[in-house]
Amino acid sequence: MLLSFRGRKTGKSYLQPVSYVSDGDTLLTPGGGKWKLNLREDEPVRVYLRGRYVLARPEFIRGVNDVGRLLLQMMAVNRRVTSFVPIVGPGGQLDRSKLEAAVRHGFSIIRWNLDEQRP
Repeated sequence: MLLSFRGRKTGKSYLQPVSYVSDGDTLLTPGGGKWKLNLREDEPVRVYLRGRYVLARPEFIRGVNDVGRLLLQMMAVNRRVTSFVPIVGPGGQLDRSKLEAAVRHGFSIIRWNLDEQRP
């Protein structure tokens, strides 16, 4: 999916491609990188998803246990998630110390709550 948002400080327009996994009525994306610093939970983002634009509100999941649980859930659906998230050990299991360090340094999972209205 493709996110369209403005920089919080500069007002500059950004387009950010992100991978996602469906989770019921929401979408999950890995939240690494500085781009996520421009998002606010109370502000919807314009998202190009499955050939149309929709609005989605980001919700940051930052707890180590929740991030780990959701990463495993995402990996079960899409093994390529591990290429974006370098905290998986050789056996395909999460490396707890790497996970904790990543969360300490700002890694999160972003749960996207889709709005019914179009932008």
